[in-house]
Amino acid sequence: MTTAAVSIEQVSKRFRIYHERNKTLKSAVMRGRRSTYEDFWALRDIDLEIPEASTFAFVGDNGSGKSTLLKCLAKILYPDAGRIETRGRVAALLEVGSGFHPELSGRDNVYLNGSILGMKRPEIDRKFDEIVAFSGVERFIDQPVKNYSSGMYVRLGFSVAISVDPEILLVDEVLAVGDAAFQEKCAEKFATFKREGRTVVVVSHSIPSLRTMADQAAWLDAGCLREAGPAADVLERYQDSTHVDVRIDAQGRVRWGSGEALVREVEVRPDRASDALHPGDGLVLRVHYEVKGTIEEPVFGLAIETAEGVYLWASNTRDAGFAIDRIEGKGSVDCRIPRLALQAGSFVVLASIVDATTTHQFDFLRDAARIAVEHGSDRESGGPLSLQPAWSGPTQGRGAK
Repeated sequence: MTTAAVSIEQVSKRFRIYHERNKTLKSAVMRGRRSTYEDFWALRDIDLEIPEASTFAFVGDNGSGKSTLLKCLAKILYPDAGRIETRGRVAALLEVGSGFHPELSGRDNVYLNGSILGMKRPEIDRKFDEIVAFSGVERFIDQPVKNYSSGMYVRLGFSVAISVDPEILLVDEVLAVGDAAFQEKCAEKFATFKREGRTVVVVSHSIPSLRTMADQAAWLDAGCLREAGPAADVLERYQDSTHVDVRIDAQGRVRWGSGEALVREVEVRPDRASDALHPGDGLVLRVHYEVKGTIEEPVFGLAIETAEGVYLWASNTRDAGFAIDRIEGKGSVDCRIPRLALQAGSFVVLASIVDATTTHQFDFLRDAARIAVEHGSDRESGGPLSLQPAWSGPTQGRGAK
């Protein structure tokens, strides 16, 4: 069995919401009554285990209790009921510039924040150059951090947090503030942590990022645990819940949208006579639709995911420069893929019809079709993509570099 890095047992956390509050003794005497308030339960009976060496995601709507639970794990807040047990050194990055003093320089704040996280001065001395280099704020390290941008705050704070060498790293939404290059460095660091057997617990609203990062997830809803398990399954069901008019059709497929136009089915039509598809084959994805009335300038979209929910590819008629004036009644549109760059396996097709601005969804159909790819004559070592590489060499002697 997998050892739990964090055990959460029947944890509940309550806050008081005051409607009338006596701020002074005089006001209490004059009004002749106590302050009036109601209890708000931010967390209710959360029972959960976070496995070691995993990247674990908390998802949910605003106010669902994600950040409150993360603060309880970091011991910034303490639950009113239940217990939390962590196994290993914990570091947390929960707010932009948390633990920083705005009047101090970046250099001084590295030492201040490092000591708050449990590092000794000799340890900070040894790691200082590495911390600053990872953050990318070398030029400004001796400037007061009150002059830093939010992105610089995050980069320096994150650099200090990971330098603690924690067994468990807690990260809130703050990484969204960093630029693309820094986010890529963070993703690489998370991957390194996982290879080293450490645990990362992350809160984020970026479902695409969590799909690539997380292997386990928990969905919180109004302070209660709705679901926990493999990230692909939990994230899919949570994302479905955020859409309007989500429904299950007669074939058991999940779809949503206003319904003026519907994706009836998607046909997978191989270019050659055989029904079997192999890496490198061409195919046509034919989208059959039905429209109530007339829709001007519709946009059709297709996407492909792995069976585990990893997003691989997407295209739509607008981005492809294929304008459609209008559609009505029943019909179909074709998307031709000249060379299928997928290895053997089963892949899921998603289809949609939206308006010209791509902001209004007429219909989105999950699991509109399956693409079954069989092994071809050329074998590649792994992964979902088939790039059909050509090897050459070796080059030796004077001409080799």
